[in-house]
This record gives sequence, C-alpha cells and structure tokens, in this order.
Amino acid sequence: MTAAFEAQRAALADVVAIPVTPFAEDGSVDQDTHRALLRRLLDGGIGILTPNGNTGEFYALTPQERQLVTELTVDEAGERAAVLVGVGHDVPTAIASARHAHDHGAQMVMVHQPVHPYVSQGGWVDYHRAIAEAVPDLGVVPYIRNAQLLGARLAELADDCPNVIGVKYAVPDAARFAAFARDAGLERFVWVAGLAEPYAPSYFSAGATGFTSGLVNVAPSVSLNMIEALRSGDYPAAMKVWEQIRRFEELRAANGSANNVTIVKEALASLGLCRRDVRPPSKSLPESERAEVAAIAAGWST
Repeated sequence: MTAAFEAQRAALADVVAIPVTPFAEDGSVDQDTHRALLRRLLDGGIGILTPNGNTGEFYALTPQERQLVTELTVDEAGERAAVLVGVGHDVPTAIASARHAHDHGAQMVMVHQPVHPYVSQGGWVDYHRAIAEAVPDLGVVPYIRNAQLLGARLAELADDCPNVIGVKYAVPDAARFAAFARDAGLERFVWVAGLAEPYAPSYFSAGATGFTSGLVNVAPSVSLNMIEALRSGDYPAAMKVWEQIRRFEELRAANGSANNVTIVKEALASLGLCRRDVRPPSKSLPESERAEVAAIAAGWST
C-alpha cells in the first residue's frame, strides 16, 4: 500500500469496464468503431478501461492485435480514465505485453488466470512474480478463477512484489471470497468482484469495492447505478439494478457462458454501435434468438 499506487488503487474501486473488440467486415479490428465505443464509455462516466480482457476476446486476438487494442485504449483514455491492460499466455509473452503496456502509458496490468491444466500453488506465485518484477512501476492485478488457490499465496506474492495492489476475484462463491480476502489481507488489496454485476452485491458485502463489467459496453448508466447503490450501502437499490440486468446476464452465463461476449456484441449491434461478429470459439447469435437481446438493450437506452 505504497503512496506510489494510490491513484491506481482508487481507480480499481469502481466499475472496471471490459470493452469489446469490434471487428470490421474483413475480420480485422475495426479501429474507428473501437475508438467510438471507448469514447461512449468515457462519456458515460467510466473511469477505468481493461483492453484485452475476456469480453475483448483476449484469447482470439493475435499478439499484434493485442498491442493495437492497448494503444487505441490508452490514446482514447488520455487523462480521462485509468487503463488496466490484460496480459497472459506464457511468461515471456506476458512480460512483453506488460512492458508494451508500460511503454505506451498504461497504469496497470491484469494478469489473466493461467490456463495451463497443471497449476501448482508455488507455480502460480512464480508466474505472477516474474510478470510483476518486470514492470515494477505498474500496478499488477491477478485475475483469480482458481478456487484451490490459498489467500496466503497472494500475500506471499505481494511480499515480494509491492506493485501487486488489487485482485480480480472470479470464483463464484461469496463465502470463499470472504475467506480468501481475509487470509490474503482485506485492507492490503483492492478487491474487484470479477464476476460482474450479478455477483457484485454479495461480494461487496464481503469486502469488494469494485466490480468488472461487460454489460457496461451496452449501458454504462446501469452499471454506475449499481456501484453507487453499493457504495452507499443501499442493497435494496442495488438489487433493483440486479433484477434489471438479470435476464441479460442469464443469457450470457447459459451453457457455460458460451455466449458471454456474443450477447454483449448482439446488444451493441441492435443499437447500431458495432457489428455482431465474434471470433471462434465464440459464435454469433442465431437470428431466432436476437429479438430478446435487442428488446433488453432498447429498454436500457430509453
């Protein structure tokens, strides 16, 4: 909790937007549309952007595209928002991405959950330590989806790397989150509810002060309404927002979150904001299922 990272810590305690990556008709990243969507988030009051998150189809982008998305986001954010760049894959690739983020003006990196099928507790620490040590001036935010990881391991990492300042916690178990945060150090880190609006009320009750959002691409005001309610401790108001977004998030979560990004892009397409195209292993929504998404998005825009 050094003074050097106070601004980054404050930025994390908010709606942490995960922008989509729009594609042009030829399949390339649509840079003009990407900038327009980022400006829409900024104009809507969003103060932190995460390029190369899962809603941005991180694993479907080439290394060059990930760099492009980072550069576009930092350029559009300027002084208006903090930028938390998603990095991952093998250690050298993650380090190169983190250094690229640093060199282009980002303030933080989010380290994606390692996808190797065999992850030891000590190996998890080693992986994150290597990345954090490579960019000591950047705030580092591990993305935790591993229910087996112990809070003590995060504390061990932060002992070695004081730039590990926050956690995107995405294990769907509020009791486990509460225990993990206290084992790691509740006040030591900024705790971000990594499963977005549906889990935000329960995770805030256990110590989170921010939450990630893909829905924010469609309706920034809805996400901001929820965090304002949570900050004021008005859980009934937060649950009214929860009820408002419930069906949209159920569609995203169905079938193992198969259409998580697809639903967001479909909503944006229905509003005329970008093409609905996603890359494999995602797939665009069939025509027969588009009307419900469009109706939800239209209700938020009125």
